[in-house]
Order: sequence, then structure tokens, then C-alpha cells
Amino acid sequence: MKRTPLAVLNLLHERTRLLVAIAGVAFAVLLIFMNLGFQGALLKTTVTFYDQIQADIFLTSPQSLEISTTKEFPRTRLYQAAGVAGVERVMPLYLESLLWRNPETRLSRAMFVFGVNPQDPVFAMPELQTAAARTILVQPDTVLIDRLSRADFGPQTVGLETEASRRRVIIGGQYTLGSGFAADGTLILSDQNFVRFFTPRSFDQINLGLIQTSEGANVPAIAATLRQQLPADVQVMTRRDIIQNDLLYWLENTAIGFIFTLGVIVSFIVGTVIVYQILYTDIRDHLKEYATLKAMGYSGRYLFVVVLQEALILAVTGYIPGFIAAFGLYQLTFQATNLPIEMTLNRLILVFILTVIMCSLSGLISVRRAVTADPAEVF
Repeated sequence: MKRTPLAVLNLLHERTRLLVAIAGVAFAVLLIFMNLGFQGALLKTTVTFYDQIQADIFLTSPQSLEISTTKEFPRTRLYQAAGVAGVERVMPLYLESLLWRNPETRLSRAMFVFGVNPQDPVFAMPELQTAAARTILVQPDTVLIDRLSRADFGPQTVGLETEASRRRVIIGGQYTLGSGFAADGTLILSDQNFVRFFTPRSFDQINLGLIQTSEGANVPAIAATLRQQLPADVQVMTRRDIIQNDLLYWLENTAIGFIFTLGVIVSFIVGTVIVYQILYTDIRDHLKEYATLKAMGYSGRYLFVVVLQEALILAVTGYIPGFIAAFGLYQLTFQATNLPIEMTLNRLILVFILTVIMCSLSGLISVRRAVTADPAEVF
């Protein structure tokens, strides 16, 4: 007859305490999943924009921090870059924010705006590759709106007329890009309309210079040449450089990145404390039994294994409900915010490993009381 492990019997001895322990671990797991999920969404939205930009090299102002806080620099730098060997095409990109009025609630919220030359293949979204999209963009006071913009902006029906920064505007079409932590919605305007909406902005001051290189060209070498030839009022970054710059900005220089990282750490500590309290209480209540085992000849190593098994059982049984709850909240968050928060295999494995470490650490801290128990003192 197969015997039930002592660790399982110890945990089942107090069913209420076991349920509290599982709930505590599940809560910590849920918090870790949510913080990592929001952090992942933050990073994904940062990269998504650059994934849709058809450029190999980017020109920005040295004063720019990331995509939503770019500063202007002279457009002539693009013309200078166009003369470098290996450069096939250069394209200006204008960036700003304007107040979009919800025609139903009449409330205004800030939307992020891209200004482009309709003839330039700036974006890779299929909706923008058609002649119809270019025709829409050249119409006065007409915009394309991201269909993934927050519902707070109101209806996105093609042909709808409303106001943006106190100016009449018409929705001419839609595209799919996605919002993020820097913007809840985006618009695309022609450069002509952009200048109209943001007077006294001129065509001569741009926010991003987009450079496409020839097929098979050495992009890092071209970027190095541009750094040597262009003045100090512009910085040159490859796609990898600018993505890394934005990721580091959000993770290290903003409260948002810090909060999510701190949230993971705090959740780990909370889970460790909860499991420690449960295991320590269990050891205290069974101290005589542990001392008896030592008196019978069982080694401290055996007791150590028993407590560690209890910790691992709590890790597994707490991880499962925590994962299920997190998966449900991921779906609700996506539906409510359109943030690309998703459960990935890497995150599943990472959180499980953190859960095992969390519970094992608690077991290592609490087991000392059982291992050092002296039968003579206990009785």
C-alpha cells in the first residue's frame, strides 16, 4: 500500500489554513502576472509603432526623449542625408497631439497625430497602401483614424464630422495600429492638413526623418557616415537603436516603468511572507512531532525535505488559480483598453519559476525551527 507523503498530510491537517495559503499564493501570482502583463504591453506598444514604419535609419533631435516627445529639427537634414551613398529614399514625419472632440459627449481628449506626405510609403499598414487612402489624405481637413483608438473618442464612422483643436474635421477612413501608454488614439493627416491644424508649424521643421536604404546596403555603415556628415542638431539612429532608446526611456526614466517593476518585486515579497507565515505556523504546531522524528533517528535533512515539499505543493496549487484569474483579467483589460496585454509562454514559465523560488525561499527560512528542534527541550 502506497503511503501518503508526510508533507501532504501536514498541509491537509488544517484544511482552512491550507485554503488560506493557496489563496495567498494565488493572489501573489495574480499580482505578478498583472504587473508583468502591463509591463509587456508597455514594451509592445513602444515597438509596434516602429514595426509599422518603413525606414531603416531615423533622424531625430538630440532633445527628443521618445516618440511622443520628439522635438523639431530642420528638414534640410533629410536632404543632406539623401546625398549619402546607399540611401534610397528620405521621408519627413510630423508628430503632434491635438484635442479631439467626441461628437456625442462633446468632451475633448488628446490624440496623437502623424503628418505624412501622402505619396511617401511611410507606414506598412495595408489600409494605407492604396490609391484610395492617398486620395482621402489630400482632401482638406480630412483624417484617417486608428480603429483601435479608445471608445472615449466617440464614433469612428467614415464620413463623420466633428472638431479637432477647434477646427472642423472629417473622418475619411480607418487603419489599424493600436494605442499605448503615450496615446489613447492616433490620427494620420497629410502634411498639408498637418500644417493647417498646427499653425504656425511649417514644412521646414520635422519631428522624425525616415531613411530607407538600398537593398543589401550596410545600414550600420550608412548610419555611421551620416553621423559624421550631419551637424550636431540631429542624431542618427538605426531601427534597433531607436527602439532600444524608447524602451529604456519607458522602463528607466518614467514612473510607469518603475511602478510595474516595483509591483513585481512587492508581489514576490508578499507571496514569500504569506507562505512563510503558513509554513512557520505549521512547524510550530507540529514541533513535538518533528522533535519525535529526530528522536527516532530521522535526520535534519529529512525534515528539511518535508518542509520544502510543502512549499512546492503550495507553489503548484497556488499557481494554477492565480494563472486562471490572470488570464481572465488579461481578456477584460484588452477589451476595456485595447492594450496588447497577452499571456505568453515565456511569461507562464517565468511566473512559475518565480512562484517556486518564492515558496522555496519561504520554506528555507521557516525550516530552521524544525531542523534545530531538540527533543529534550520540547518534552
